[in-house]
Amino acid sequence: MDEANIRTTKWNCLDFTGFVLNTDGSCSGTPIRCGFGCIIRNSDGRFISGASGHITGSSDILLAELSGIYQGLKLASSLGVTDLICYTDSLLSCNLIQGPCSSYHIYGVLIQNIKDHLRQYNIHICHTLREGNQSADYLAKLGASSNVALMIHDAPSVELRNLMDIDARGTLFIRE
Repeated sequence: MDEANIRTTKWNCLDFTGFVLNTDGSCSGTPIRCGFGCIIRNSDGRFISGASGHITGSSDILLAELSGIYQGLKLASSLGVTDLICYTDSLLSCNLIQGPCSSYHIYGVLIQNIKDHLRQYNIHICHTLREGNQSADYLAKLGASSNVALMIHDAPSVELRNLMDIDARGTLFIRE
């Protein structure tokens, strides 16, 4: 391994002390199934809520990523959580949300809805590496494999709890 090219990441890499929202999208399988996932935790990693869902008739990963962000922000709002940091592993989504909005973009309305949430509340959106987003990835794959448009998770499954425990311990993941 070339040490100059080694990057590490962990869950909540900025050590934010409020609520943390992780979001992800997934497109996989044959035929391709698309879904999203999001999870809200406190800064210690304790589960607050989560959601996953299937996106019917799409194979567009950008739609899945943006849907995960939007549904996560809506979930946070419904819980009264207005001070949070939102992590996504989609750099394109971050750039579209943080840049000027084009009404001509295919997902312009969805992007504007996300921006409205960011303006209305104290929410910051940040890019994270895929390795620091494993819990949201798990939920996104769950959403893609289901037939439910939106499922709210009031408690984590055993598999999700295992991923959350790894995150809460501050495990560093190496990425070349």
